[in-house]
Amino acid sequence: MPTINLPNPDRSITPYRLSGDPIPFVKFKASDFPRIAYAAAHVVADPLAGNDPWLTPAIDWETTLKFRHRMWDLGLGVAEAMDTAQRGMGLGWVEAKELIRRAQAEARTRVDSLIAYGAGTDHLAPGPEVGIDAIIAAYEEQVGFVEGEGGRVILMASRALAAAAKSPDDYARVYGRILSQVKQPVILHWLGEMFDPALQGYWGNIDHDAAMDVCLDVIVANEDKVDGIKISLLSAEKEIAMRRRLPASVKMYTGDDFNYAELIAGDDQGYSHALLGIFDAIAPAASAGLAALGRGDSKEFFDILEPTVPLSRHIFAAPTRFYKTGVVFLAYLNGLQDHFAMIGGQQSTRSLQHLSELFRLADKARVLADPELAAQRMARVLAVHGVQA
Repeated sequence: MPTINLPNPDRSITPYRLSGDPIPFVKFKASDFPRIAYAAAHVVADPLAGNDPWLTPAIDWETTLKFRHRMWDLGLGVAEAMDTAQRGMGLGWVEAKELIRRAQAEARTRVDSLIAYGAGTDHLAPGPEVGIDAIIAAYEEQVGFVEGEGGRVILMASRALAAAAKSPDDYARVYGRILSQVKQPVILHWLGEMFDPALQGYWGNIDHDAAMDVCLDVIVANEDKVDGIKISLLSAEKEIAMRRRLPASVKMYTGDDFNYAELIAGDDQGYSHALLGIFDAIAPAASAGLAALGRGDSKEFFDILEPTVPLSRHIFAAPTRFYKTGVVFLAYLNGLQDHFAMIGGQQSTRSLQHLSELFRLADKARVLADPELAAQRMARVLAVHGVQA
């Protein structure tokens, strides 16, 4: 197995020998899993475009869409145009519409293409002049586009609503209006402020427990229009507490990239389905683990997924909003794209120390598909930073 020189926190550089024991890529069907599982998928930048990356996104559509087929081949669903795709953090609504249009066209080519699309208000810049009616109209535009393409909606949190709402009643008004119009039940997404600081105080409360009460009231009032809710608060305790209070017809989709294994496995009072950014990065492991759980082998499920949790906690470490860099870096190491470039130039948001530890943890989690290739690509990144691998 290859050995590579990696930097340490004390600035020393020492050899690291890879384990050489990757989890194999095995095709599964969603019916092999006892849980519904979506991977929130990233977009692949086009590094040869003549654009200014901080200002204008350029997307490699062919590679981006090929990646969606990979998720489907593994039995996973795709959560499209979400924050993992840098939605609102490099990917604007214009590009998101094109992504949704293209992804839905690909989904129509196969019968196993579980996919849902983020709809929000990100084309509406928050500001003192933005009122509730404008926010409702913005949601209506995006939901209408997704449904017009024949897609299923994931109703994303709104920065504009977080800025404009005067009380929890404003959230109830907006969500009630939108949910009354949707063609089929949607997945709500409560994205915590650790992922997006502009969403602090969502549901009209800084306190998450009080915010949960408001969110649950909205769900209960619109139960027939809500398939489930994905919460991304990085707290197993809060997710479990909310899960136990949901109406029986409403699913919990874990968005907890710190504690997903235990939440998916569940307890004697229930379990969570999955809608996770980390599943983009560890897709073969996620698929194999879920298949094991489907066979009733909880030991194998944890044997596969528990080693990926330290990797995920590292990728999603604060500032959590920069987690996309780690997701894309793993895609590069695994040969799923030919470069480590991101829209918005966000490959620069994590340090070489962070990427080096990610490399070690990915090897220990058995998610480096080809250790030789991963070592070669890591060496290129080290060389750019002045480190001889």
